[in-house]
Amino acid sequence: MPSKLKLTLTCGDYEIIRPLKEGRVEADGIDLTMLCATSSRDRHWRLDRNAECDAGEFNVTGYYMARDRGHPYVALPIFLHRRFRHGFIFVNAQKGITKASDLKGGKFGCSGGMLAAACTWLRGTLGEHYGLSHKDVTWYTDRPHDIPFAKQEGFNVEIIESGPNVEERLLSGEIDAMMCANIPESLMQGDKRIARLFPDYKQAETDYYKKTQIFPIMHTLIIKQDVVDKNPWVPENLAHAFQQSKNIALQHLRNPRVLPLAFYMNSMEEQNKLLGRDPWQYGLNAINRNNADTALRYTYEQGLISKKLALDDVFHHIDDWAWNGTEGI
Repeated sequence: MPSKLKLTLTCGDYEIIRPLKEGRVEADGIDLTMLCATSSRDRHWRLDRNAECDAGEFNVTGYYMARDRGHPYVALPIFLHRRFRHGFIFVNAQKGITKASDLKGGKFGCSGGMLAAACTWLRGTLGEHYGLSHKDVTWYTDRPHDIPFAKQEGFNVEIIESGPNVEERLLSGEIDAMMCANIPESLMQGDKRIARLFPDYKQAETDYYKKTQIFPIMHTLIIKQDVVDKNPWVPENLAHAFQQSKNIALQHLRNPRVLPLAFYMNSMEEQNKLLGRDPWQYGLNAINRNNADTALRYTYEQGLISKKLALDDVFHHIDDWAWNGTEGI
């Protein structure tokens, strides 16, 4: 019996990948070892610094940077993590900041690093839609850059090497605002010194989607170029397996008995009305191309890559058959 190709893949333990992780779905011809019990930062380091795994989930704007620098991976249009981010911008509540343009000339922190996809998306979104260019403020981060980049003229970034972190400096009033990939502990504890820039962030995100049709892609799946070159059938087979896994997960989650939430079906129906029945759609259809290309444009406009890359040069082409079976979602 012919042996299957052994591949290691690291990604988050998401509902949409569990049928694949648990073996209910198999990638044809592939013996897949999935590493899901790790933090997001650990997964990124395995791929970025050490190229330890054959494939894995990676920050999409960080991937554009890595690709620009010759990193030996290519992306598949499998988007494992998306999130609206208006609710992840915070201000010092005592400074009377009510809109993004109030921050011009101020100090803006990026907790956890400048290069998180969340922060790249937010800088671009604030500039394009809310009148605050990434050059209008001085940026502060409490983590060195994971991927080195040359500072763009006018894009002022200071790395905090000691002393209070970004969140602590926001609370003390030393800086005016901060963005981050997660919800600050101080906000969850009810600290009155911190507030959201967009108090009704759900409405802001809804309005943003209606205007742009973008549900921001945070992470994509990348695979070693060498694996693809030697086994050109692998990307489509992986893509098909991820698609089937997502289909099963979404069908399961539509059962109102699955989650102990009183208004779960109301939220699901509201989401379907706005985003459609599969907000996590894969592939480079028109909606996803606009989404991924907007992230690529923001990465370039912020000086994080040396040239405007073409989307078809950074994503491996996947034949349409791989996405078959979406009709019943």
